[in-house]
This record gives sequence, C-alpha cells and structure tokens, in this order.
Amino acid sequence: MKTNPFPRMHVSLYVSDIKSTVDFYTSFFGVEPIKVKKDYAKFVLERPSLIISFVENKDRVHQNFGHLGFQVETEEELSIKLWQAKVKNLVTKEETGTNCCYARQDKFWVSDPDGVHWEVYYFHEDAQFNDPHYKSTEASVCCNQADKIKANLGELTKEKYCY
Repeated sequence: MKTNPFPRMHVSLYVSDIKSTVDFYTSFFGVEPIKVKKDYAKFVLERPSLIISFVENKDRVHQNFGHLGFQVETEEELSIKLWQAKVKNLVTKEETGTNCCYARQDKFWVSDPDGVHWEVYYFHEDAQFNDPHYKSTEASVCCNQADKIKANLGELTKEKYCY
C-alpha cells in the first residue's frame, strides 16, 4: 500500500490587507476560513489537500512571485469552475488551447487583491513548444508578440494575449 509522504501542502503568503484577502479567497475557494485574526487568516481545502495562510505585512508583499494554480480533472469541471468564477467577477483572463509549460491547456486566471495570479487549468496533452507570450517576463515584449500574432491571425486581441 502506497501512502502519500506529504498528505497536505501548506502555502503562506504575505498580503497587504487581510480583510480584502479573506473576502477574495472566500469567494474564490467557496469556503470560509477556519481561522481569522486581525492580521492572519487560514483556509483548509480538502480537494486538493491544501492549507493556505495569509499574513498581513505590506512590507513583505512582492510582485515577482510567479503564480499558483489548480489542475482540474475534466473539461466539464473547468467549465463549472470558470462559470462560478465569472458569476463572482473574479476572472481576469481566459485561454483556450494554449501551449503553456510545454502542454496544451485550457485555463482561466484570477488575481487576488495583491496581484497574486491563480491559474485553473485542464491539461489536454504534452506539447513541443510554448506559446510566445510565455517566453518573456516583460509585459511589453508579451504585448509585442501578441500584436504580431494578432496581425497574423486577425482574431486575437492584446487583452486576451497579454497578462
């Protein structure tokens, strides 16, 4: 019998405002925090197994953090999660059939009050390349790539392609 050596993942993030953070994550996760103090909040998710806590400390909030995400198991589950996030006005971007991390994925993004990006995605299959906008860390380069793609395909918009 195999057992998971790490039965639950824990993440702790610094935030600038605990109240707005609790409001956002209560909406995004769909559960109430199990603990809230004047400068701290903690959520426990069963699926996926995750403990995530937030510590209010404006001086330690950094924007150079990549992103966090959840992989769903079916396209239907992604559609449901997307609809739920849209109803709550949380969605900042949608991507369909994108090649990210050398994998073809459908996904959507939300951002918390401090700009931490969360991706919710469905994995279709491995891919041999990344879409060009994932190769740059500078938004202006991303947008330049998006403009080129838009010109070539005539259908993608800067807003859809640049994060």
